[in-house]
Amino acid sequence: MSERVLMKGNEALAEAAMRAGCRYFFGYPITPQTELAAYMSKHMPKRNGVYLQAESEIAAINMVYGAASCGKRAMTSSSSPGISLKTEGISYMAGADLPAVIINVQRGGPGLGSIQPSQSDYWQATRAMGHGDFYLPVFAPSTVQEAADLVYEAFDVADKYRTPVVILADGMLGQMMEPVVLPDERNLEDLPEKPWATDGHHGKRTHNIVNSLFLDAQELCDKNVERFARYDQIKRDEVRVEEYLTQDADVVVVAFGAAARIARSAVNDARSKGIKAGLIRPITLWPYPVQAIENCNARAFLVVEMNMGQMVEDVRLAVNGAAPVEFFGRTGGVIPRPDEVLEQIVAISEKVGE
Repeated sequence: MSERVLMKGNEALAEAAMRAGCRYFFGYPITPQTELAAYMSKHMPKRNGVYLQAESEIAAINMVYGAASCGKRAMTSSSSPGISLKTEGISYMAGADLPAVIINVQRGGPGLGSIQPSQSDYWQATRAMGHGDFYLPVFAPSTVQEAADLVYEAFDVADKYRTPVVILADGMLGQMMEPVVLPDERNLEDLPEKPWATDGHHGKRTHNIVNSLFLDAQELCDKNVERFARYDQIKRDEVRVEEYLTQDADVVVVAFGAAARIARSAVNDARSKGIKAGLIRPITLWPYPVQAIENCNARAFLVVEMNMGQMVEDVRLAVNGAAPVEFFGRTGGVIPRPDEVLEQIVAISEKVGE
């Protein structure tokens, strides 16, 4: 196992991706993820890889399409408005069943918004990453260690299901420094074979074609049905969630990413005051850990997000009216404080205790 090193979240994401076998990175600078690309530009050539700063976000995602078509592990990263520009290309990749990793280090929005941390791209990542009928697995790390672990794993998930995978981080996680144990370097020869790739037939097979255009309606229908069968498998096998002090909790806080760190502190403070609080932290935002919420016997739920309320809709769907679901959020790059979340927990506890 590697030794612990102190790294920025952005740098840990980049290093773990290369250790996972990523040898093709195409991106365009934007705050607060620029250090990720800068790290790639310095270290990718040392691994005989390709780093290319494209002329635009649109060009970058289409270069990822090309590298992924050839069966290579490829990645791009950006921040909120940059990801918006990539969504057409991501939809093409989903339609062509191409594996790749897309990292979004979120900033405030809409529009150019701010360069401060945010979680306002939840709906984009889980609902609207492009036109058409498709989903993408979405991982939401809450620590630098988890960021490294999840991007390393994301390439395997992408290859297994032939789908792009999203790492949904935020400016706070990308910029903070924490100790991290980096994963082992993958042997490129041990990566899974990709018989569908357009890497030359060498006279041994028919030509492979990578395409997302199906002019025959029934052919596209059949393709989408087959793809959704894979999505069902992802929902069965790839859900990840952390549950903290939920077994006897009257009030369960639901939060992801950086907001979950703040929520955990508030839950601990609530416990010290005699309030039975707990935390559910979705690690996969799609597929969503519905069962963890359904299995909770809480009297009330509090959803904490760094936005105006997005994941809260999924929590309400999972709770399905069995208990009240409250929301507390801060937006525009304002980060909620543990004492603010604690205040909400206390108020909800008093309300349900009446």
